[in-house]
Amino acid sequence: MKKRNLIIGIFLCSIIVLILVKLPVVYAISQYGSSGDEVKQIQTKLKDWGYYSGNVDGVYGSGTYEAVKKFQSSNGLTADGIAGSQTLQALGINSSSSSGGSSSNNSDLNLLSHLVYGEARGEPYEGMVAVAASVMNRVADSRFPNSISGVIYQSGAYTCVSDGQINLGYDDNAKKAAQDAINGWDPTSGCVYYFNPDTATSAWIWSRPQVLTIGKHIFCK
Repeated sequence: MKKRNLIIGIFLCSIIVLILVKLPVVYAISQYGSSGDEVKQIQTKLKDWGYYSGNVDGVYGSGTYEAVKKFQSSNGLTADGIAGSQTLQALGINSSSSSGGSSSNNSDLNLLSHLVYGEARGEPYEGMVAVAASVMNRVADSRFPNSISGVIYQSGAYTCVSDGQINLGYDDNAKKAAQDAINGWDPTSGCVYYFNPDTATSAWIWSRPQVLTIGKHIFCK
């Protein structure tokens, strides 16, 4: 009887192990009630970008929850107050369950490709690279967030984020232009702003020093 029970126990344990192996990977998320370093990173980003005014204490309380919802709503994400993988990517934060640099680099390229397609599809190829290069110039400029995702999702920075066109996807030209900009090609000679003179309504953008025009966009500093 003992031997039979032992065999049954081993069999049941094997079944449990197989079930656990088959379970999908669940990525770490931060949400109301969470605490730790990831929450501090979230609070720091949101505070730097004007969404959060509380203490950077690593505690995901109501203030952090509301700030995350506001950020999500402003950037075309589901406004559920949960900092899941998409929200963390938008904030430029690598989830604790994600892998190293290669994954991060691919995410940067994909996000920049989305931005180029949303902002500059139909423009000359050089103009597409110029839009991507202006993002890279912002990353290097202390006045702006220091990551591609931080620059792109900074509140009010890009029309395609505000109107959701960043979610349209991208084509091969947009991805190639993004890669060229990441590799260092800058047709704008350091510009961090651009606008379409036919549609721009901001008096402030017209006041910026204009450097050159490529396609429908004027690039300025």
